[in-house]
Amino acid sequence: MARVFVYGTLKKGQPNYKHMINTAKGLAKFQGRGRTAEKYPLVIAGKYNIPYMLNIPGTGHQVAGEIYSVDDQMLQFLDEFEGCPEMYQRTLMRIEVVEWEGKSGAGEARAAAEGVVECFVYSTMTYPPEWVGLPYHDSYDSSGKHGLSYVLRESR
Repeated sequence: MARVFVYGTLKKGQPNYKHMINTAKGLAKFQGRGRTAEKYPLVIAGKYNIPYMLNIPGTGHQVAGEIYSVDDQMLQFLDEFEGCPEMYQRTLMRIEVVEWEGKSGAGEARAAAEGVVECFVYSTMTYPPEWVGLPYHDSYDSSGKHGLSYVLRESR
């Protein structure tokens, strides 16, 4: 099992959460809520209003999201879904635990209790330079005040 941090459309209540609970794609077990230990720019970009975490550590905000434990099948699905490695790149990042529900081994529970866990995160280093000038968000909600509703793939 691998640990993945999701901050966009794959979170509970968001347009692509259905994929996280579709066991045909693999297993994803909710572990808790967290935020990036470092600041990153989270922007909503492109004609489909897709959330992107730009891989520029130290800029932007600590980004809020959810921590999941996923099996190899789900990780492979997420790589394909996220267009990895072209659109997003999957990298390990330090995530501060805000709320932990995970029931796991002693080492993992201790790491969570100490407040920081390592998770795979889909961020991007391949983006148009003008995206750096977009508004930075600390949390993503498709129907947020920003007014930039995500366009589902099946609607494009």
